[in-house]
Amino acid sequence: MKISKINLVNFRNYSNMSISLGSKMNIFVGNNAQGKTNILEGITILALTKSHRIGVNPNIIMFDKKKCKLSGTVKKNKIISNLEIEITEDNKKLKVNKKNINKVMDYISYLNVIIFTPDDLEIVKGSPSVRRNLLNIELSQISKQYIKYYNEYNKLLKTRNEYLKVLFNNNIADENYLDIITDKLIEKAVFIYQKRKEYLDLVNKNIDEYYNFISGDSGLKIKYVPNIEITDYDSENIRKKLKHTFKKNYLKELNYGMTIYGPHRDDFIFEYDNHDLKYFGSQGQQKLAVLSFKISEIPIFNEICETEPVLLLDDIFSELDIKKRNKLLEIVNKDDIQSIITTTDLKNINKKYLEDAFIYKVENGLVERK
Repeated sequence: MKISKINLVNFRNYSNMSISLGSKMNIFVGNNAQGKTNILEGITILALTKSHRIGVNPNIIMFDKKKCKLSGTVKKNKIISNLEIEITEDNKKLKVNKKNINKVMDYISYLNVIIFTPDDLEIVKGSPSVRRNLLNIELSQISKQYIKYYNEYNKLLKTRNEYLKVLFNNNIADENYLDIITDKLIEKAVFIYQKRKEYLDLVNKNIDEYYNFISGDSGLKIKYVPNIEITDYDSENIRKKLKHTFKKNYLKELNYGMTIYGPHRDDFIFEYDNHDLKYFGSQGQQKLAVLSFKISEIPIFNEICETEPVLLLDDIFSELDIKKRNKLLEIVNKDDIQSIITTTDLKNINKKYLEDAFIYKVENGLVERK
């Protein structure tokens, strides 16, 4: 998968920025606060319809402008697509080859991305919702069915929570209706559990190998932690487990007025030598663990989507020492992988990795290829 062109109009600090990208490594060089990360964010939104920067979406439209537009040309499995997103304060319009796309699930498969930023330390140290969000983003890119089931699950979850409040406040309300909602919720939950477990198992096939290649150490793995005990991910087993859990905890959920069991309370942890890195790992280990997780996703996308995702690496070199950054570049610098990297300088990077790279200077919202 390759992005050949990207255009940002009234986006962040870019009034009208248009550039062509190389098919391998693209490096944007400039001081902080010049707009390098904004380029990666624009590509992320073009791929996922939303930013990776939590809580900052209202500011993406340039000051005094009513809307912004992001567009790009993407080649995936020999098929060229022109993607476009127009964003106003309260609306998004998605287009592929100038045709309107009404559903996000029909759009986001056109451009697959994996993004790594300095803020990704929160994937280890932050709340379970951060890790669930990561899983949802990645699975949504490779499975339309996952997006469908996940959205349906959330709608049923909202309905169930509202009806639990009705039951708590109204003794004559029909409990059978809750059972109907619960059965439907369980069917969606079974699928979500299975897909998340399957995805993390695929990550585990590669994560320690990449961690060892970059750091020289080994012993890293991912442990899936649903908030109900699941030992067998067979559909019928999960279904029975959930039904038993909901029945056993009916009064508890009634008092809380919400559904407290299910994949919306899932988590996973990074383990190094069977210890949770959140509590027993250094910051350097935690950052490298997240990076290894992201790199481990490349063969998953390749296997399922039959193409490599585009790698978006924000300020990656400042996160690694010289040896580790060149080890990473050895992984990234392959003909079939396109990477888009931001950095403040090119010091201590082996020149062989720069020979075929497209290098851009970024200053005050202006981008120029060097």
